[in-house]
Amino acid sequence: MASVKREFRIQDETTVRLDLFLAERFPEASRTRIQEVILAGSVLVNGKIVKAHYKIRPGDWITAEIEEKEMPENRPEDIPLKILYEDQDLLAVDKPAGMVVHPACGNLEHTLVNALLYHTRNELSSLGGGVRPGIVHRLDKDTSGVMVVAKNDFAHRHLAKQFKKHSVVKTYEAIVKGVVQHDEMKCEEPVGRSFLNRKKVVVKPSGGKEACTYFRVIERFSNATHVEAKPVTGRTHQVRVHLAHLGYPILGDSFYGGESRLILRHALHAKMLEVDHPKQRQRMRWVSELAPDMTQLIVALRG
Repeated sequence: MASVKREFRIQDETTVRLDLFLAERFPEASRTRIQEVILAGSVLVNGKIVKAHYKIRPGDWITAEIEEKEMPENRPEDIPLKILYEDQDLLAVDKPAGMVVHPACGNLEHTLVNALLYHTRNELSSLGGGVRPGIVHRLDKDTSGVMVVAKNDFAHRHLAKQFKKHSVVKTYEAIVKGVVQHDEMKCEEPVGRSFLNRKKVVVKPSGGKEACTYFRVIERFSNATHVEAKPVTGRTHQVRVHLAHLGYPILGDSFYGGESRLILRHALHAKMLEVDHPKQRQRMRWVSELAPDMTQLIVALRG
């Protein structure tokens, strides 16, 4: 069973509990699992075993090793895919809303990875590990739109470097609650995992990760707005959290305050993706047409 080992030097003023601190930094592990490894002595603070409720302090040196639970081997599944582009190094796929990107607890089958394994005959990069072959970046389950996938390790490294350097251009479209007053907006609030709910991301002025998103109004309705979002960084839930923070949660996004009866998922679509090809030395650009349920939502809002 593989394990993940990470080390942290605490520099900021904080008195957060050790288990809550680690839950944010190991989002793949449950809170119960983290408490188990602390109890087992796999977490050391300044070289000593401590309890889960230990309050960390500036200067603390934390080492934590958490074993990853073994996942069943991914199997190819004959699931229809809309391929926007494909060559020997990469492919661009139009992911439908409701499809999970890769297997995880509770979603072991019928994912994008299962479909990709069938489509490519297992020819995907290995750098994402056994659970995430070919996956360089992700979209939330209920976010539709374009994704790029690496078919070999060389392409994976090249694409991953672009995402890390923020040289990838991403454009989303969202329909939000409320009438946005400004034609253009910018949000630079840092974001991070909530201590109380590790599945939720919140604005964290202190201790959050740098995040930046630009917004532009496409169309206004009587009580909603169609906007374009261009995230510079690629934090988890970034567009959803920044819009909610600005007071305009995405319609259908009950997780961040955008409850709506007009759509069965959050109205967020990855419209365009632009990257440098790993080998062809040219800029690649793919566009995904707005998902049908979002088009229908716009028609309803106009009416």
